[in-house]
Order: sequence, then structure tokens, then C-alpha cells
Amino acid sequence: MKILVVGAAGTIGKLVIKELAPRHEMVEVGKSSGQYQVDITSENSVRELFNKTGKVDAIISAAGNLHFGPAREMTAEQFKIGLHDKLLGQVNLALIGQHYLNDGGSITLTSGSLSHDPVMYGASASTVNAAIDGFIRGAAIEMERGIRINSVSPTVLEESWDVYGPYFSGTVPAPGWKVALAYRKSVEGHQTGQTYRIW
Repeated sequence: MKILVVGAAGTIGKLVIKELAPRHEMVEVGKSSGQYQVDITSENSVRELFNKTGKVDAIISAAGNLHFGPAREMTAEQFKIGLHDKLLGQVNLALIGQHYLNDGGSITLTSGSLSHDPVMYGASASTVNAAIDGFIRGAAIEMERGIRINSVSPTVLEESWDVYGPYFSGTVPAPGWKVALAYRKSVEGHQTGQTYRIW
């Protein structure tokens, strides 16, 4: 399969490529790195990306920014960072990308455990992650040509513990290889409308 990975240079992106590359053709995409570049917040940029790559068999998104901070101090503009970037950015990839998928293709988005297991300073992330999981369930029943759409919802990764660990007190981090397998299940499996929660 020809698999497009957005956010390929990130922690999850690298793990996904390591897992899938032995069996598939990988197309690595980033905001400023990779074989192609894209700004997922821009519909024009996303369309330009797919016009360059042509048809693919699977789209994986491991991209999107969020604002972490106390809810009592958060501004609407700070809250909008996650809405415009991680949420609408991934929605852009799905809505536009579906038309560049071969029949029977798949879309896999990334949410996160804060949708159902909130932490301090993560109100924006909880909202965005829950919305992504809701979007894939709603979109799944409308996809045509056998196209599937799922999300992967990991807790904090072992590989990211040094950066995000202080936010996740008492949480057991997930090993990266286990998270990568969820993306493999979404791409190589047959389910749709599913959120794969990884602990």
C-alpha cells in the first residue's frame, strides 16, 4: 500500500513509519520537513499536497498543536489553537483526502487519552481529542467506496515522558511500539468508526 503519514518527523510519526515501512510504500509529510510539506490548517495547502502525491491507499495523521495551560487563565485565542490546528487540521486532511484515496482506503487520525482521562491544564486538549473521536464516528457511516476512518487515542508515550510526564502524574506511559500497532490495525485491518485507546 501507498501510505501518507502527516507528522512523519514527530515521535508518533517515526514510530508508525518504523512499524509500517517494511511492508508498505511510505510518503513522509511534515510542516517543514519530509518528502512533502503541508499546513493542515489551510485547505489550499492540503489540496496542493494531494495534488502532488496523487492517489494513496491510506492517510495517517499524527499532527496538530494544542495549548496547555490553566483554564482560569486561558483566553479564547489560546483555546482556538487546538480547534484550528489539531481538530480542524485533521478534519481538513480527512474531508479533502477521502477524494484522493483508492477504493477501500483508510484514514487514521490521532486524538488522545485526555478525551476521557483529563489532567490539569488540559481542558483544551480534552475538548479537541473528544471532538476528533466524535468526528470519525460520524464520518464513518458516510464514507463511500469502502473507505474506512478511525482514530488512535494514546496516553502519554514512554518516548515523550521527559517532556509530558509532569502533566500525567500517576499515569503509566504507553510504549511506542504498542501505539504504533494501533495505527497498523487501523490501516491493515477492516474496522471503521473505531477509536483505539492505548494505555
